[in-house]
Amino acid sequence: MSVRGCVCAALLVCFARPAQAQSVFTIDEAVRQAIDRNMTLLAERWNLTIADAAIVTARLRPNPVLSGGANSLDWLGTGFDEINGAGPPEYSVRVDVPFERGQKRELRTAVASNAKQVAEAQLADSVRRLQLDVTLAAVDVLEARAKLRLARDNQDALQKLVALNERRLTSGAVPPLEVTRSRVAMLQYRSSVTAADLSLTQARLKIHALLGRQPSEPLADISDELGLAPAVTTPALDAVQAAALTNRPDVRALRSDEARSQYDLRLQLAQGRVDYTVGAEYRRQQGVNGKGNLAGLFVSVPLPIFNRNQGEIARANAEHEKATRSVTALETNVSSEVASAYAEFQSARGLLADIEAELLKPAADARAGTAYVYQAGATSLVDVLDAQRAFNDTMDAYYTAQAAYRRAEARLRLTTGVNPERRP
Repeated sequence: MSVRGCVCAALLVCFARPAQAQSVFTIDEAVRQAIDRNMTLLAERWNLTIADAAIVTARLRPNPVLSGGANSLDWLGTGFDEINGAGPPEYSVRVDVPFERGQKRELRTAVASNAKQVAEAQLADSVRRLQLDVTLAAVDVLEARAKLRLARDNQDALQKLVALNERRLTSGAVPPLEVTRSRVAMLQYRSSVTAADLSLTQARLKIHALLGRQPSEPLADISDELGLAPAVTTPALDAVQAAALTNRPDVRALRSDEARSQYDLRLQLAQGRVDYTVGAEYRRQQGVNGKGNLAGLFVSVPLPIFNRNQGEIARANAEHEKATRSVTALETNVSSEVASAYAEFQSARGLLADIEAELLKPAADARAGTAYVYQAGATSLVDVLDAQRAFNDTMDAYYTAQAAYRRAEARLRLTTGVNPERRP
């Protein structure tokens, strides 16, 4: 190959590497990518731009009105002269400036500013919900992978058992039925491997969509391990609920909306107050009898006889009452949600600790001991299969408990903003 060919190949390799999208993430990396690329979240971010535009609009002052006029013109051919004394033609320029009363501009700005705070808090709550969804989906991937490894381990153990029985059948140590039963058990575990592999693929597809990845990109995967040391301490339930009411962005959103509705009510009351319009005019008379320059001043005030903004005041008052009651209802729901997440976490932590302390070692020892005794011909195949099944059930329950603990911890953390302390 020529030197030019080598250089071109090297450049192609260098430029091709960045094009390969990352497909394996830790849970934290997956959460960050979801925040950066999730389509729903990207769309919701535009609410902040819309809110900024509303603030700009609210701060604007009313425009003055420039008007010009020409009247008493001899367009119909009368003929203005000294005899008939008609006219004279007049030309005018006038400027009218409206003056808002009742601090309408300040109140409009306050309403728009609080609306932006609502949008910011709603976006933060969407991020929180997305973090929870991605974390739970990642735990689903970890659980499915752990159970796939378990299924493959069981299949390998049964394959070794079949190979052992085939050798023993050749020597006449076991009947053919023994070999057949071990093969059937091995095939059952092989179907378990297929089902576990399908569960893993489905879990990866779910998190793939949450990360905002395109169908053409490699399927997303999680590199973390399922195991996690249970937390040693957690704050008391009252403290956790108080933290949730302080930290939850959806609570902040409704409180900001309540403040917005209060400013809106004040704005609508101010809209019921009339505004003044002050004008000034320059007028030029150009007639046969003389010429002259004139000035004029004008003040106009609408008479609030029929429309005093009653409907909008009633609407704003109802919205304020609704926002106040919504805050109270959400605070009650949040307290219940936190209590549920707290109870789920405590239960999952206790169950996981019990399985680790009481079931794992006995199940593993029973499987290993029964397999060893069976190889020596001192026990039956039924005992081996029972021990294998008990080990499989124990490990399956263990992985389920680990996943339940990880999910409960994520819900508690993202529901309350409190991180449980884990043991080292």
